[in-house]
Amino acid sequence: MPAADLPLAAAVAALPPRSRLMGLDLGTKTIGVATSDLTRRIATPVETIARRKFTADAARLLELAARENIGLIVLGLPINMDGSEGPRAQSTRAFARNLAKLTPIPIVFWDERLSSAAVERMLIQADASRVKRGEVVDKLAAAWILQGALDSLR
Repeated sequence: MPAADLPLAAAVAALPPRSRLMGLDLGTKTIGVATSDLTRRIATPVETIARRKFTADAARLLELAARENIGLIVLGLPINMDGSEGPRAQSTRAFARNLAKLTPIPIVFWDERLSSAAVERMLIQADASRVKRGEVVDKLAAAWILQGALDSLR
């Protein structure tokens, strides 16, 4: 079974006790990154990576994963509202396949429908400027994705 096809609960059950989870919001220009705490209850935004080439992007992700003792990557999968998968979902699956070749860390998908829109609304309600929203929306979307996955485990 390819790593990305693992169910979340099964993947988490196989993890070492003190490892954390990493959430990713993969965009065409950026990758939002979030990590869980050691108890795997709270997602925290970490950074937004400006996408360059896959090799550089993957190197930064794996550097963060090593630093943060990541045992599982939760990758947001952009599914269409009707449940179908379009070009963005296919691109995300290809990214996961390529990343899986570089690391033993399992990768699972999490439905990210409306995560960026929800975060954008939250930032607008908090009266964040357009510039500030642009700086933080991707890493907050990653935290939103990861928090949804963490909440589903309880």
